[in-house]
Amino acid sequence: MARPRIVIVGAGFAGFTAARKLAKLSRGSAEIVIVNPTDYFLYLPLLPEVATGLLEPRRVTVSLTEALPGVRLVLGEVEGFDLDGRMISYTDPEGGTGKLGYHKLVISVGSVNKLLPVPGVAQHAHGFRGISEALYLRDHITRQIEMAATATDDAERRARCTFVVVGAGYTGTEVAAQGVLYTRDLVKKRPGLEGLPRWLLLDTADRVLPSLDRRLADASDAVLRERGVEIRTKTSVQEAMADGVRLSTGEYVPTKSLIWCVGVRPDPVVDGVGLPTREGRLVVDEYLTVPGYPDVYAIGDAAAVPDLTMPGEITGMTAQHAVRHGTRAALNIAASYGRGRRRPYKHHDLGFVVDLGGLDSAANPLGIPLQGFPAKVVTRGYHLLSMPGNRVRVAGDWLLDSVLGRHGVQLGLVRGKAVPLDSDSPQA
Repeated sequence: MARPRIVIVGAGFAGFTAARKLAKLSRGSAEIVIVNPTDYFLYLPLLPEVATGLLEPRRVTVSLTEALPGVRLVLGEVEGFDLDGRMISYTDPEGGTGKLGYHKLVISVGSVNKLLPVPGVAQHAHGFRGISEALYLRDHITRQIEMAATATDDAERRARCTFVVVGAGYTGTEVAAQGVLYTRDLVKKRPGLEGLPRWLLLDTADRVLPSLDRRLADASDAVLRERGVEIRTKTSVQEAMADGVRLSTGEYVPTKSLIWCVGVRPDPVVDGVGLPTREGRLVVDEYLTVPGYPDVYAIGDAAAVPDLTMPGEITGMTAQHAVRHGTRAALNIAASYGRGRRRPYKHHDLGFVVDLGGLDSAANPLGIPLQGFPAKVVTRGYHLLSMPGNRVRVAGDWLLDSVLGRHGVQLGLVRGKAVPLDSDSPQA
């Protein structure tokens, strides 16, 4: 290789950030290649707004070739790693195979839906990790309301208007908060459905947003309950069926909509690397390198990065950590070529934001708890600053939605069989 080749596997928050930083640092002195199944970076935090008609799907996708000038994109899913031979193998979108050598390797394959051994969930639940799933859910919710409006059986009508969200973390809370507003808009012009949409939010924890500051969690809880969302804590799904779910309390809830937001697990390709893992994530040192392979880095959800702020723990699977993993990995790779000094990864929590739809949000920037409209301003400002592209388009959609309302129609682009919950497709 005429120039050092740095191969980055995965273009989620971690991989995208690493590629962008390396491109700026190298200034053409290294060949940077990113291998990813799609040609875009997906801004996951705004998927609930795609699923509930606030944003168009293209708004949350950023072209890799446009956002990463000087970085070569290889479309494909990595199937194997030969660390001793410094080679990866991949399959492209049309089934072709290829191999790619490297000098430095960054593994940032991300995560997939986390499944639990609950009967029927894999067959009947809807996941929420990618554009196709968000589009399918948007169509599904819209279709249930439209079919409920023409149903002659009262039981069918109520079942179609009932939506069960499992998991009261950030994603599940936002889906329920946005979803109840979406269905409220959908039934406004459908006589006989007023007051029928029913949203349930389940979690085995004792409160919503268990990892968030208690005050913000309580404020979010109050917003959800005020909108009519039924919050069931210390409750899970015991069994899922085509026409309903049985809860751990023994209650049977007739529904056509089970939305799975329980969490994520590292992409299964991590198991194929053949190196030690912790909680399914590749073991790395504080410099983000894989022990025994100083030229191999692992970051984001794929890596068990030591949390130096909490000895003995590993960093959480959050976008905040993934972005900073990517930056630190890029800087440490540059240091290996004599640019700067290698440093360990250490990051203090900067706070989180939760968008509850309407004028409501909850946020704790730098530990300062905010709720209501001030939190909304911080939340939307944070997202606009964090997005690597499409900021004007996103802001424009938000402005139009505040004036004209949501556009609630089915597009019919994604069928249910195309988005199985038990999917190994990485999305983060």
